[in-house]
Amino acid sequence: MDKQIPNKLFFKIGEVCEITDTQPYVLRYWESEFAALAPAKNSSGQRIYRRKDIETVLRIKQLLYEEGFTIAGAKKRLEVELGGRGQTPQAMASLPETEVATVEGDDEIKERVEEIRSVLLEVRNELRGMLTLLGKGGRRDS
Repeated sequence: MDKQIPNKLFFKIGEVCEITDTQPYVLRYWESEFAALAPAKNSSGQRIYRRKDIETVLRIKQLLYEEGFTIAGAKKRLEVELGGRGQTPQAMASLPETEVATVEGDDEIKERVEEIRSVLLEVRNELRGMLTLLGKGGRRDS
């Protein structure tokens, strides 16, 4: 999953196909099989993918093509991975500093911290995109 995903809020199916090197019919099939992959649709009915959708597509592709899972096996594995995300950033933030310091050596905690960092970076990027959109829409010609 070394693919670079452009810093955008939304992607059309053609862009996702290009980024993930898959065909549109494959993405549509995966949407029917994997509950975690459910892009929204805009007012004209086009699929609108977000960064997390693209990351999910890349993970599904990795499970199926690189790790040799069947659709059913990949579905179960993805459910476990997405279901076991661990504590939320709010829960981690509420831990006393001494407790955080004592668990820092634990590999599971380190993984959770990295997941939280990743989620926060995604939120930051989405907020920046929204600010950019608001800046463009809110300008008036004087």
